[in-house]
Amino acid sequence: MSKLLLFAAPSGAGKTTIVHHLLEKYDELAFSVSATTRERRPHEVDGEDYYFFSGERFQELIRQDGFVEWEEVYSGLFYGTLRNELQRLWAAGKHIVFDIDVKGALNIKKAYPNETLATFVKPPSLEALSYRLRQRGTEDEANLKKRMDRAAAELAYEPQFDRVLINDELAKALADAEAIIENVLQND
Repeated sequence: MSKLLLFAAPSGAGKTTIVHHLLEKYDELAFSVSATTRERRPHEVDGEDYYFFSGERFQELIRQDGFVEWEEVYSGLFYGTLRNELQRLWAAGKHIVFDIDVKGALNIKKAYPNETLATFVKPPSLEALSYRLRQRGTEDEANLKKRMDRAAAELAYEPQFDRVLINDELAKALADAEAIIENVLQND
């Protein structure tokens, strides 16, 4: 069976950049598009970046057991992994790559312990993480504080992951991520 390759990190640690790089480099990989109730950003495409659902539709899918995992990440803001998304990508014979929050990754690892390789993408420091989030320009001060408080708590989950990838220098982090994927592909 194909592997579930989880890349999880606090927001701003660089997991999305790493995942995009890996998807461009390896044809054997496919991206698991998560579902969310958050507002779509101007550059995002429904069904490619996320499946954007209303809160009511998300709750309906929870009741129908449509998620492998889901979480209320912030008050009223839900994210989850759809069962039919995994089935679709497995049917295509792909290793599935996730750009996912820390708790979601651990829930998937718990649901599929033998198929999962979980990598924690770690920022070099909380200060560097704060700088990266500010540079994005997508957060107001209140949201930035929420994200930083959450990031500090998420760092405590690092020991529960199979691999740790420190994203201090991007070129090295990308090379380290490639090494993780190469190892999976060689053992396929």
